Amino acid sequence: MFWRMVKGALLRQKGKMLMIAFTIALGSSLATAMLNVMLDVGDKVNQELKTYGANINVRAKEASLLGDLYGVDENTVEGQYLQEAELGNIKTIFWAFNIVDFAPYLETRADLNGTGEARLTGTWFNRHLDLPTGERLNTGMANMKNWWDVTGEWLTDEDTDAAMVGGALAARQNIQPGDEIALTAGGRSVTLRVRGVFDAGGDEDEQIFVSLPVAQNLAGLPGLVSRVEVSALTTPDNELSRRAAQNPKSLSIKEWETWYCTAYVSAICYQIDEVLTGTVSKPIRQVAESEGAILEKTQLLMLLITVLSLLGAALGISNLVTASVMERSREIGLLKAVGASSAPISGLILSEIMLTGLLGGVAGYFAGLGFAQIIGRSVFSAAIEIKPMVIPIVAVLVFVITLAGSIPSIRYVLSLHPAEVLHGR
Repeated sequence: MFWRMVKGALLRQKGKMLMIAFTIALGSSLATAMLNVMLDVGDKVNQELKTYGANINVRAKEASLLGDLYGVDENTVEGQYLQEAELGNIKTIFWAFNIVDFAPYLETRADLNGTGEARLTGTWFNRHLDLPTGERLNTGMANMKNWWDVTGEWLTDEDTDAAMVGGALAARQNIQPGDEIALTAGGRSVTLRVRGVFDAGGDEDEQIFVSLPVAQNLAGLPGLVSRVEVSALTTPDNELSRRAAQNPKSLSIKEWETWYCTAYVSAICYQIDEVLTGTVSKPIRQVAESEGAILEKTQLLMLLITVLSLLGAALGISNLVTASVMERSREIGLLKAVGASSAPISGLILSEIMLTGLLGGVAGYFAGLGFAQIIGRSVFSAAIEIKPMVIPIVAVLVFVITLAGSIPSIRYVLSLHPAEVLHGR
């Protein structure tokens, strides 16, 4: 009898029930989309930010020590070098798959066209590596600095007779793409054709970039590099990662394992130092901290959107259910008059709303999956990974907002007096 009454009420008020289901579907679809995106947005935001450069700088211990003790700019310290042959080890650390790109640099000075010294930097532009793990990798500066405005074209690692010149230096020396420049250092000379002039918006605009072997030959430093820039996907810092960055030995065994097995920038730096000889890896704080701040604000925004959408859905449900119950006040008054108490009547109304909520919640969940993919494709140009844990979260949220939206109508049922209703008052 109870379920026959529920079925009859649903059929008699199918218009209002469909509106309630639609309201719940809207709330649950937005919650589903935002939660899936929020749980997957970390890697997506990090990958977007990685297009704007490295977040880890690796140097020799001696160069780093001079910077720490005397405030010397580490990028200007010469005489302390890393082994180029070891750089492939960076992709063998625990968080190897989080290493997006890396590029070595050998920084020296050379006489430019007999007019005075210029800063010369050798690097990998798009280097192919066959790693000890069997993995193949293409990495280098062209990927890490792809926002540079280049007039002409990028170099390749095979271009040992070409160079790229920074825009400020090129303007001062009246250098154009296609010109030849002569570089001399330590009694060694080389003539290179300018393949491109670039605008980086920083110190690089005063430099000349060449393939790494050219710089090594001019500097007389075969197989050596000054530093390495690493672009890695990282987890935002917290209290544990900050303590570990200051002194990993201060952590307990459990804390150390948690830190080491989480992609904190400090943990990745530590692991890089484990596989390279005589290095100190440091996060580029402006980049690392801004990544964490942007990610936290993005997730907070999505969480607020989810909460506000659910509050809106609860208010909509409340109005619709209350209107439905008020239209049925005579029916409810009659039930009370023949002996039905408020509890079973409230249960009847809740059953109707919960069944409607279930229908709307299921429809909203699948619609939300579609919305999540639209957001992923339009914002990140990538699919959003569907998180199974969202299903129970959305189920609980639908139950809560449906129940919350039904409270005013239940209070109305409890306060309803059959004699007044049946007499039209």
